[in-house]
Amino acid sequence: MTDGTDLHLFEAYGVELEYMIVDARSLAVLPACDEVLRAVAGDYLSEIEQGAISWSNELALHVIELKTSGPAPRLAPLPDEFQAQVARINALLSDRGGRLMPSAMHPWMDPLREMRLWPHGYSPVYEAFDRIFDCRGHGWANLQSVHLNLPFSGDEEFARLHAAVRLLLPLLPALAASSPVVDGELSGLMDTRLEVYRTNARRVPSICGQVVPEAVFSRADYEREILQRIYADMAPHDPAGVLRHEWANARGAIARFERDTIEIRVLDVQECPRADLAICAAIADVLRALVAERWSGLDRQKQFDTAPLAALLRAVSRDAEQTRVEDRAYLDQFGLSAESATAEEVWRHLIETLGVLDADGGAWREPLETTLNRGPLARRIAGRLAGNDSPEQLRRVYRELCDCLAAGRMFA
Repeated sequence: MTDGTDLHLFEAYGVELEYMIVDARSLAVLPACDEVLRAVAGDYLSEIEQGAISWSNELALHVIELKTSGPAPRLAPLPDEFQAQVARINALLSDRGGRLMPSAMHPWMDPLREMRLWPHGYSPVYEAFDRIFDCRGHGWANLQSVHLNLPFSGDEEFARLHAAVRLLLPLLPALAASSPVVDGELSGLMDTRLEVYRTNARRVPSICGQVVPEAVFSRADYEREILQRIYADMAPHDPAGVLRHEWANARGAIARFERDTIEIRVLDVQECPRADLAICAAIADVLRALVAERWSGLDRQKQFDTAPLAALLRAVSRDAEQTRVEDRAYLDQFGLSAESATAEEVWRHLIETLGVLDADGGAWREPLETTLNRGPLARRIAGRLAGNDSPEQLRRVYRELCDCLAAGRMFA
């Protein structure tokens, strides 16, 4: 999102998608991200630009990230751009017996045994995280997400965007949950990734906080109440200050003042880029309406405490679209007059009210209707398993997910 331009609210978007690299036959994780990047760049680079989309590494060697190379003025062209890069990477991996797998958690990876850190440039940062937190756990080694970056300019725009993001954040797993399986069995949660993410830095709790960020609405307050607290709490574990950067903040949405964006991080990656970008489009439209004070004023949006929002996020992480929201004041923020509503009903109301299905020539209609009518990807995976999480059935379902990613189609 950094190109030297002063971007205002909703003038551009930055999107990052993370995928697992797996063995094409067994679907076991394949730690080969560095070899994929070297095959194109000729060296073990951590990032290579491929036109509108760049490829980069992540902490775990079996994960590769695709991201917009710079601020994208529109979301509509991005599914095709991402899909083309998925095809290129799959072609490279096919020569090495691998392929890309979607969804937010590998269903049977053993991180204690299979985790391998990125060993090349930038490795001191990953080694510091590993030394402090021990990254051989699902919360570090086995979680693939989507990051949506939205720009702001100055404190007034930051306050409006941060207030809106805090309100919407708890509802996001109702659309985006894709991680119902871990350690070879159904976990009982639709978004298991968020549960392991929430506890992965428990040695320094201020890093994640309550996942929903605190009610702060200026850069000075954010740096004082969030970033400085993280840096102080980390100092005994990181005396060299290797991790003393704003990206050490692991809340579900973080302020990136170095590029004047808020980065939303609670989204599980979906079965294909078209599904991810449809969810991003829905989120952006709802946030735009909140920022414009369509249903409530900024002062009311700012008043919501973090604790009840965090409790709602945990509930939606567990039950996704079936979660019943019973906070009348919260529902009122989205123009709903009901005493209670399911998270699916809230999203259907928002998507229909804002005309998201018809936006951008109807580009988002099929993926959003699939999600609204059949549930998020986690619900569809659990439904396909139908209580049978045997190794054979897991391989069958997740092989189909790999096929969906390769073809750019929905899993239904």
